[in-house]
Amino acid sequence: MSTTAGTVQTLPTEEEFGGTRRKLSGLGATAVYALCVAFAAFHLIALNFYPLDAILYRAIHFGWGSAIGFMLIAASRRARLNRIPWYDWLLIAATLGCTIYIWLNLRELQFRAGALFTTGDLIVGLVGTILVLEFSRRAAGMALTIIALVFIAYGLFGQHLPGILYHRPYSIGRFFTYVFSDQGVFGLTLEVSSTFIIMFVAFAAFLNRSKAGDYFNNLAVALVGWARGGPAKATVVSGVLFGTISGSSVANVAASGSITIPMMRRVGYDGATAGAVEATSSTGGQLTPPVMGAGAFIMAEILGKPYADIAYAAIIPCLLFYIACYAHCDLHAVRRGLRGLPLNELPRLLPMLIRLYLLLPIGLLIFGFLNGQSAFRAAGIGMIAAVVVSWFAQDTRMGIRQILGALNDTTRECLQLIAVCACAGIIAGIIALTGIGGRFGILMLSIAGESQILVMLFAMVVAVILGMGMPTTAAYAVGASVLAPGMIKVGVEPLVAHMFIFYFAVMSAITPPVAIASWAAATMARADPWETSWKAVKMGLATLIVPFMFFYSPALLGSGDTWSVIHAASSAAIGVFLLAASTEGWLNGPLARAPRVVLFAAAIALMIPEIYTDLGGLAVGVAVWIWQRAHHGANPGAKVPTATVATV
Repeated sequence: MSTTAGTVQTLPTEEEFGGTRRKLSGLGATAVYALCVAFAAFHLIALNFYPLDAILYRAIHFGWGSAIGFMLIAASRRARLNRIPWYDWLLIAATLGCTIYIWLNLRELQFRAGALFTTGDLIVGLVGTILVLEFSRRAAGMALTIIALVFIAYGLFGQHLPGILYHRPYSIGRFFTYVFSDQGVFGLTLEVSSTFIIMFVAFAAFLNRSKAGDYFNNLAVALVGWARGGPAKATVVSGVLFGTISGSSVANVAASGSITIPMMRRVGYDGATAGAVEATSSTGGQLTPPVMGAGAFIMAEILGKPYADIAYAAIIPCLLFYIACYAHCDLHAVRRGLRGLPLNELPRLLPMLIRLYLLLPIGLLIFGFLNGQSAFRAAGIGMIAAVVVSWFAQDTRMGIRQILGALNDTTRECLQLIAVCACAGIIAGIIALTGIGGRFGILMLSIAGESQILVMLFAMVVAVILGMGMPTTAAYAVGASVLAPGMIKVGVEPLVAHMFIFYFAVMSAITPPVAIASWAAATMARADPWETSWKAVKMGLATLIVPFMFFYSPALLGSGDTWSVIHAASSAAIGVFLLAASTEGWLNGPLARAPRVVLFAAAIALMIPEIYTDLGGLAVGVAVWIWQRAHHGANPGAKVPTATVATV
């Protein structure tokens, strides 16, 4: 029995902050569809066969993408959604005009960059910056746009500010031609958007059109749906699998929550817990290699490392995250006496195993990374493999219509990321122009002194706050610009600093008060959003602690010799299990308050990969386990009756 009928097909974007999409019809819909297909095809061809000048390529990427964005995303929720109004046609003309100006004057612009400018350069720089801000407002919400406006105001008027905030004055022409150049909008963030991000969004689109998402959900339910708390465990396993094709928390909630949440409610999970399991597992998708959230691609470019290195560094933290989630589900199930689904209602495992070939595109992607192939080539091979494996069964077969549909999906799901990366480029450009990034690092040191842990706590709070108001990609990009330099100044390794910021930007999706993934899951579970959010934080607590352990042992990021990595991973795995037992209040029976506190301390000790802390934490954990067994027996069972079937 298939459990994924009617699953919403979603791709790796962050629509939780997106604007209102228009619903065009007739010739208008056909024209936009053709533009979307051509946009994605242009990038695939340019990246793999006919490379263009980098600045021209990024200008086309932004100009074409924003033109489609103004066609598809309405200016407000009150606007009519069945047509494109006259003012949006003006914006479309303006963005195409800026792109054509850059194309016609490319060599001259590169020759006088940063030194001279013409009246035309000033007009294009000013108009282009306004277009970026409006596109960002529509596609990603007000938070990022307001932050960009604050930085623009600082760049224009910072010469009037005292002390550490002062910078030398810049003329209007110098400022806007700098911002709307390869030092700002067309800089590193848009480079990532126009290369890595669009290629991997295309890979996800092709994988999704081959119905791999449905297969992942079915496979997860078939594997563990029968166990105690089976639907919740299937949600966790599905999060691991689906995370490889989706880099968005809310996209994962929408794709799998409509199936997994009712299943969890059916076997007795309350609404808040069911929503928390879904929200937490879905958030982990952005931390799951090989295709993580879009911010990971920006990280690779900032650090000058191959993306494969970033994905490799994320493996152990990702495993720890899902071990903790799975342990929470199991302990909650045994504590509440929850069972799994009847075997006759599960998808048959043998047909699922026969279709393991649907995992081949992901396998080839990973194989390509391990063999040193470029990310573009690895993603391209993965797309071809997705089409080929879809032909093995009638219900998954991709023809011309499905391939064109995948290209159309690619463009539509890239629009927000283009807006976010362009707007983040404004912020990055102003930080570079004014030098505020380095001075912010000095400010961090003045607040926290030379204490590395205080600097990291400060960075954690800022990253979580940023993530509450904007998509993860933007939160990481801004955080990396203003927080990472200060962390590096106090001796934090660059990879550790950037991964630290990225993890907390991601986890902001489940941390109150603005926990967008938790709120989305709570809506689907008809539960209280605040209760759902706090339960999600409890499940994700290990991931809020593990980033601090990066600093004490980079082995958790795969750095060091094999034994050090194995030692760090194994001790931390035991630690996150004990942490789950402590927060759930169950280990061989219900835990009293004192053993819970002791177990929590043992868990933290085990997560610090030092031999003495590990031995001490392990000894305490074993002692609590023996104590609980002696007082409650080997199989204490739940202390409450088995829950009855719940209805949604």
